[in-house]
Amino acid sequence: MASLPVVPSQPMLLSGYLPPASADQTCGLTEAFRRRVSTISSGSKPQSWVSTYVRIEVTILVVSVNASLPFSVKGYLNKICIGLITVELLRSVATAQPGYIAGESPEYRAKWKADYHAMPNTAGSGPYPARMESDPSLPNYTIYRPINLRGLGSKKLGLLIWGNGGCSDGSSARLHLAEIASHGYLAIAPGTIMSGPSAGPTPPPDRFMKTTADDLRFALNWALAENERRGSAYFRKIDPRLVAVSGHSCGGMQAILIAADPRIKAIVLHNSGVFPNMQEKAGMDIDKTKLNALHTPVLYIVGNQTDIAWEVAKEDFAYIKQVPVMLAMKRDAGHQGSFAEPNGGAAARVAIDWLEWQLREDQRAAHTFTGRDCGLCVSAAWSVQRKGMD
Repeated sequence: MASLPVVPSQPMLLSGYLPPASADQTCGLTEAFRRRVSTISSGSKPQSWVSTYVRIEVTILVVSVNASLPFSVKGYLNKICIGLITVELLRSVATAQPGYIAGESPEYRAKWKADYHAMPNTAGSGPYPARMESDPSLPNYTIYRPINLRGLGSKKLGLLIWGNGGCSDGSSARLHLAEIASHGYLAIAPGTIMSGPSAGPTPPPDRFMKTTADDLRFALNWALAENERRGSAYFRKIDPRLVAVSGHSCGGMQAILIAADPRIKAIVLHNSGVFPNMQEKAGMDIDKTKLNALHTPVLYIVGNQTDIAWEVAKEDFAYIKQVPVMLAMKRDAGHQGSFAEPNGGAAARVAIDWLEWQLREDQRAAHTFTGRDCGLCVSAAWSVQRKGMD
């Protein structure tokens, strides 16, 4: 079990200095936070995570919520909140049950899956309404593309090869990928449609590692071959210079494993990185040295410190030296990011801007990431770090 700071059995906050209702409001100790820490069990969160969350994030919450108070009072409140949140962590350790991933209880995971499964498929918000489909010539894959390919006119499709969260369900990011497709992309994910209304009435059981990095490489080869095959729906509709790889969690590691391919010109990793010896890594030959093969700028999109990928993404960011890299943290997101939000939520919008900048040299999209006043830099919803970028 991760070692935790020793606190009094009766923290000041619980002794009457502040009423409990005020405590929750003052510290930002919401039900969402309680849910995220409800399954911290043996070995699930390292001391570095506990230290980072309790000593930094709590301070940010206290200072922002109580900005008008004197510095000395904010310092006092910060100590109180550290005590209270540590008590919450200790309580959660005593009652924890193993979850799907660290920080997610089985109950939370089941509800999230059921809610996401019930959401309708969407066509995205871009200028080219998109759909999710299967193609008989590419069995066991899920394709996202503009519905009307003729409607593209002279515009060529960009190509996004996707690694699924859990390395399994080809529709696990269906809202996110349909949104990207609606902006003029062909997105391909290995795995069949296992969730959402197209999969049937019941969410499928959790599965790990039903796809491999080689499956992503096969999808890339298939798409570029279809671009050259007369009679193909994609004949000369794909620009082979506009190729990106992306993925969520386990699928992000698959993306890293094929990112050395010289045909790939952009990389976006969601809630991912090179994990240590954990469930997400099972069956993969990957370590930090694989990052040395990156040859194009890379964007990491992660949740806050409750995201299991937060620490490994920070480590990757520090390790990468040879290419520009950006680490963007969505302050109110966990490991599931915004995948279950309409059109993939904020993470999809950021990913699209990265693709449009890196692949199509769109300067409006570039402003999301570059300059002292970049869009993510000035947004209260995000915290960013950059290397090798303006």
